[in-house]
This record gives sequence, C-alpha cells and structure tokens, in this order.
Amino acid sequence: MSAVIRLKRFGTRKKPSHRIVVIDKRRARDSEPIEILGYYDPKTNPANVKVNKERAEYWLGVGAIPSHAVGLLLKKQGIKKG
Repeated sequence: MSAVIRLKRFGTRKKPSHRIVVIDKRRARDSEPIEILGYYDPKTNPANVKVNKERAEYWLGVGAIPSHAVGLLLKKQGIKKG
C-alpha cells in the first residue's frame, strides 16, 4: 500500500474546508481515509491550520508522501519530512 498525505474537501459550495488525511494513493479524494491528521480552512484570514504533529511525523517516517499543498502546510507548521 502506498500511503499519501493529502487534502480531503468538505464544506459547502462557496465555503470549502479541508481535512488533512492519510489515504491510499489509489483511492478517490473523498473516500474513507486511513487516518485524519488535522484540518485546513482557507477562508479565514489568516488561514486556519491544525495538524497533529506526532502523527504527521510518524506517517512521514514510515514513507507516506505529502502532496505539494500539504507539504507546504506541514513546512509552515514546522513539521519536517522523516
């Protein structure tokens, strides 16, 4: 299984929010994740981001690959790739 860390969209049409999830890379965007690591709300000023740092570092350590957007969010939170 190839795990990736990516965004899962939820919310209404004009008010999107995202969950930061660990999921098999072959699964659809909104399918059931392996684990939810946090959330990202781009509509607030500044954008609201909350990530479980311990779990994110664990998944990066075992080989999960973050998407480009999630990689930038993790970098801003001070989470380094394992």
